Amino acid sequence: MTEDRVLIIGAGPAGLTTAALLAEAGVAAIVLEAEPGLPTNLRASTFHPPTLEMLDRFGVTDKLIAQGLIAPTVQYRDRIAGKLAEFDFGELADVTTRPYRLQCEQYKLNFALLEYIESRSSVSVRFNASVTGVRQTDDWIEAVLADGSSVRGRWMMGADGARSVAREALEIPFEGFTWPEAFLVVSTPFPFERHIDDLCWVNYFADPDEWFFLLRAPDFWRVMFPTSPEETEAEIFDNARIQARLHRVMLRPEPYEIAHTTLYRVHQRVATRYREGRGFLAGDAAHINNPLGGMGMNGGIHDAFNLGEKLTAVIAGGADPAILDDYETERRPVALEYVNEITIRNKRNLETADPAEQATFREVLAAASADPVKRRAFLLRASMLASLGVSG
Repeated sequence: MTEDRVLIIGAGPAGLTTAALLAEAGVAAIVLEAEPGLPTNLRASTFHPPTLEMLDRFGVTDKLIAQGLIAPTVQYRDRIAGKLAEFDFGELADVTTRPYRLQCEQYKLNFALLEYIESRSSVSVRFNASVTGVRQTDDWIEAVLADGSSVRGRWMMGADGARSVAREALEIPFEGFTWPEAFLVVSTPFPFERHIDDLCWVNYFADPDEWFFLLRAPDFWRVMFPTSPEETEAEIFDNARIQARLHRVMLRPEPYEIAHTTLYRVHQRVATRYREGRGFLAGDAAHINNPLGGMGMNGGIHDAFNLGEKLTAVIAGGADPAILDDYETERRPVALEYVNEITIRNKRNLETADPAEQATFREVLAAASADPVKRRAFLLRASMLASLGVSG
C-alpha cells in the first residue's frame, strides 16, 4: 500500500539525509519539495567531523571532499592585535576518522544525496510539491498539497526549514528570539591568505566596533559582518558600504571584486516539542541558531540520523514504536543546551565592548591553548563530537 511509507517534507540536508537512510534500508518514503528542483544557493558550508563520518555510509563524504576544502585548524583573532589562538582538529584523530572541518556548500551535499536516493528503489522525490497543511489520525498522517491533492503515510518528518509549514500545521510553538541585527555575507575571490599573516581557512575576528568572520570556501573567501538594525536593505547592499566593510578587513587601494552577497535574518529558536502524533520535526524546522560555529546544518543532519535510524528500526526491524519518543529526548536538549549556548556565546565573545568580558574571552582562549586537557575539551565542543557524547 502507498500509505505504508514515510512522508518527508523538504529536500534539504535533513530531509534528504533521512531519505537516504530509509532508502538504504529499503523503507518506502516520499520526499515532498516545494521548489522545482534542488537550489544551488550559497547557504551553510561547514561540515564537522562527526557529520562527515555519518555521511561516509552513503559514499557521500569523499564526493564532498573532492568538491570542497579541508580546514584542519580554526583561529580566533583580534582585529588589531592579530591571532589570539589556533586550534588543530588533528588532535582528535583518536576519536574521529575525519579530524577536520570541511568547507563545502550544502547544495553539493543535497545533489550527492539525491543521486544516492535515485540509485535505490524505495524512495521517491517529488518536486513542485508545496505542502499547505497536515492531517492525521491514530493510523496515518497526510500532507495536503497546494494543488488540492494529498499524500498519505504512516509517519512524517517536517524538515522544511525555519518557516516550516509542517511545524505550523502540527501546532508546535517555535520559542526563542530574533537578533536585532542581520548578518551580511560577502563572497570575494580576493586572496586574503596572501596578505594577512598566518591566516588559516576559518577565522573569527573579535572587535567591539564590527566583528567579522573570514572563511575560505572552495572558490571564494566568505566574509560575514553584522549590520546595524537601523540600516535599510538598500543601504546594506550599497556597493560603497560593502567596499567600506571589506576595506576594514584589509585596506587596499583598489575596490574588492564581489562575487555574491547574502543577507540573513538571524534567530535563536527551538520548537517546544519535536513530535506531535505521527509527525516529527528536524533540522531548521526544529531549531535555528546564528551561524557562528557552523552548527545549524550539522545539527539537522544529526537529527536526521537519529530519527531515520529509529524509523528504520520500527518499520523494517519490528522495534517497539515507543523508541520514537526517545528522538525528542535525545535531540532537543542538544539544540537548547549545546548549540544555542555555544553560538550565542560565540557571538557575544566577538562583539563585546565590555573590558572584563574581553579579558575573560582572551583568558579562556589562552588557557585552552596552553593546557592539553582544556584544549581537547574545546575541540570536542567546537567539532560537535561532544554533542554526540564523545568525551575524554
